[in-house]
Amino acid sequence: MSMYAKFRREIAAGGLPVASVPGKTIEASQLASLPEPAQRYLRYMGVVGRAQDWSFRVGFRGRFRIKPQQAWKNCEAWQYNSRLAVARIFQIRVRFGGLATVLARDTYRDGQGRMLVRLMDLITIGDGIGEEYNIGELVTYLNDAVLICPTMLLVPEVSWAAVDDSSFDVSLADHGRVVTGRVSVSANGVATEFSTMDRFYSDPEVPKSLRRARWTTPVTGWQIIDGRSLPTRCQAVWHLPGGPFMYADFTPIPASIAFNVGPDSD
Repeated sequence: MSMYAKFRREIAAGGLPVASVPGKTIEASQLASLPEPAQRYLRYMGVVGRAQDWSFRVGFRGRFRIKPQQAWKNCEAWQYNSRLAVARIFQIRVRFGGLATVLARDTYRDGQGRMLVRLMDLITIGDGIGEEYNIGELVTYLNDAVLICPTMLLVPEVSWAAVDDSSFDVSLADHGRVVTGRVSVSANGVATEFSTMDRFYSDPEVPKSLRRARWTTPVTGWQIIDGRSLPTRCQAVWHLPGGPFMYADFTPIPASIAFNVGPDSD
């Protein structure tokens, strides 16, 4: 089975909700109370005049590694995010040469985060649950909304705070916890980086080790696809005592990007 077919089958079986009517159109007045850099960013992203989105699906190709000195491995990833349920379903398959693959599932549903890693999708080699994963997966959902679907941020559960002329903080509350990210923006509102301390690094050399660490997703370029501003390249970096460690380097597949689709949609 192709990875996309497996991904679609699994999210279709997850029982996530589907919107019965389109979202309300976002008015310029909804931005007026936000910090100026946040307004600048949202205008660049074209949210004014757009109906509020309730889901998105996207695929990626790229490279991945689990250790700073490890060689990069080719990978494919798919994800589905829902605003209606505050849910994130992310799957990545990493090839280690020949037929050997590792399939990892990062999920956030019903306030619970989980990171399940399986060799050949047959043998479990990692299964992370607990409050660190609840927090980490929720802030990753927030990161996704910032970079891909910012209309998801214009809800009562999200709050905004001024930092300076080139950045703002955005926070999301769900199931009794709050996570926060800092968004850096250029003079014309382009988001250049999302940064947070609400993720926990697991050292592959130390089993079951989790420690809070700064995590960033720098953006090196933007493109317009079907009238939307979207990253041309997505990276993820841990900032560790020994220096920054980039472990993911993804390129979105333009034809894969879809908004306001149900979990069982083609």
